Amino acid sequence: MSIKNLTGTLGHVPTLIALAKAIKPRPADTLDSFSARAEALAKKYPDRSAVVFEGSELTWKELNALANRYAHALQGLGLKPGDCAALVMENRIEFLGTLIALNKLGVIAALINTNLKGKALAHCMTITDARWCLYGEERLSAIEEVRLERSLDSLKAWIYVPDLGEADCPNWSTNLAEESELESEANPAQSSRNTIADKALYIFTSGTTGMPKAAIMSNRRFLQSSQMSSIGGLRCDVNDRIYLCLPLYHGTGLFLGAGAAFNTGASIFLRRKFSGSRFLPEVREHGATCFLYIGEICRYLLSTPDTGEDFKSPLTTIMGNGLRPDIWAAFKDRFGIQRVAEFYGSSEGNMGFINLLNKDCTIGTGSLPHTLVKYDVDADEVIKDAKGRCIEAKTGEAGLLLGKITEFTAFEGYTSKEATEQKIMRDVYKSGDAWFNTGDLLKKVDVGFALGLPHYQFVDRVGDTFRWMSENVSTNEVGEVINTHAQIKFSNVYGVEVPQTNGRAGMAALLLEDGVSALDLEAFSALVCEQLPSYARPRFLRILPEMDTTGTFKMLKGELREQRFDPAKVSDTLYVMKPGSDQYEPLTDDFAKQVLAGNSGY
Repeated sequence: MSIKNLTGTLGHVPTLIALAKAIKPRPADTLDSFSARAEALAKKYPDRSAVVFEGSELTWKELNALANRYAHALQGLGLKPGDCAALVMENRIEFLGTLIALNKLGVIAALINTNLKGKALAHCMTITDARWCLYGEERLSAIEEVRLERSLDSLKAWIYVPDLGEADCPNWSTNLAEESELESEANPAQSSRNTIADKALYIFTSGTTGMPKAAIMSNRRFLQSSQMSSIGGLRCDVNDRIYLCLPLYHGTGLFLGAGAAFNTGASIFLRRKFSGSRFLPEVREHGATCFLYIGEICRYLLSTPDTGEDFKSPLTTIMGNGLRPDIWAAFKDRFGIQRVAEFYGSSEGNMGFINLLNKDCTIGTGSLPHTLVKYDVDADEVIKDAKGRCIEAKTGEAGLLLGKITEFTAFEGYTSKEATEQKIMRDVYKSGDAWFNTGDLLKKVDVGFALGLPHYQFVDRVGDTFRWMSENVSTNEVGEVINTHAQIKFSNVYGVEVPQTNGRAGMAALLLEDGVSALDLEAFSALVCEQLPSYARPRFLRILPEMDTTGTFKMLKGELREQRFDPAKVSDTLYVMKPGSDQYEPLTDDFAKQVLAGNSGY
């Protein structure tokens, strides 16, 4: 072991101690919330920059004042503590303002993926029992499509939040900008009464069955996650600026980016969406020192032309997940990154890992109780001993990650009790124990001297969920849509590896109805594009002569995943939806070779 490695690791000890103090369990009735943090910053740093967005800049005092005007207006419309309001809006200052306002009122914000529309959008509002919907001008067409759905009859009001002024507020909506214009900028009384145990958010996650599920996020878990970021990950303070282009409806951008700013007073440079060509110019122009990433963004940036001076910027620290080990060192070297705080976690999970010690190619370590158990990937099931108990995986062996459910590591679950119970494994090692099933395979890795803390690498997702374009995709949800097509008898949906990408692309093996000789590609393409967001659309199709199942009629996926869309392994008819296209077409050998070589544009 080198002296540099030893001293470098020991240098992290003060931060570890500070983090342990910050996330120490507090009584449920403790008064605190992320909106209270914003109020404190407005008082402590009134004139410091809070957010920069598309040429506009607000100080912490101005952002808090905006949120207060919104809060008073919303209160006047009838919103009260414990209510749920759906929030459907792209990244912008008004998103932060409305989110903070709802939290001040003790209202639960259901943060809805802006890619959703139709049935999935209505479903998300229905399962959270939302009584109000705050939506951005930019999502007007999607809202118009669902607002007359009978499942949404219980909504009390549609609240419109202007954007670029290209569309007028419809007569069936209330304009929040107009309603709040003359409201008070004083903190509402309710904001000082909210506790860490109060529900703050519903975050949607694609699980292993059906449509998206709403995971419950309390003020406690929001603050713990954001403190993990601000103290242990980004290690930022009021002098830093966080470059944030990840969607705020998702935990990575919200908890670790905006949340870190709420804790410290760091400024946010906010983007609606990621732009590779604008990334470095904006980092330099706005002095961004920290960056929230997903692996796909890092892969894309690394594929752009190297100027030889990409390391010349104020950016030194990045935090996110999905940075592949094979590009880790190259990305750090090219862009002058000194610290990579890769993390592992989920919106609903009761534990997570973070690369606190800045070790390369690891998702880090965690102090909350967890275990890795042996898992049979081909059979898609946990391996158990003769007594029916799980078996702990060995070091270096991929195992299913479970988080132990205790008084201090509660699984807050989903709005559905049934969905919550499905994620809990009981009697794992002994009678009566309970564990949260992450659905992920991890393995322990050797990272050198690490203060005795085990470190891990992510291996893969298991079961009926895969990750593509930084989104979790439920194979059952996709299958339910595909099976509505008149020509489809059965479908088997799974994720397949695509070289030079992060995650897995969707693929569907299809069994056609008796008497159907060929799939109607035009009609099938239209169905998929109408009913599924872009990230959930299968990129590859395989027409099967028959469907293999297990003895319990569970569709087999192991061999299908391994064969993928490789013409050398598959003799069945294959189709592809190419990058940028909304139509399926026959998969040629030449294009298949491009994909397998990592040169297809996915």
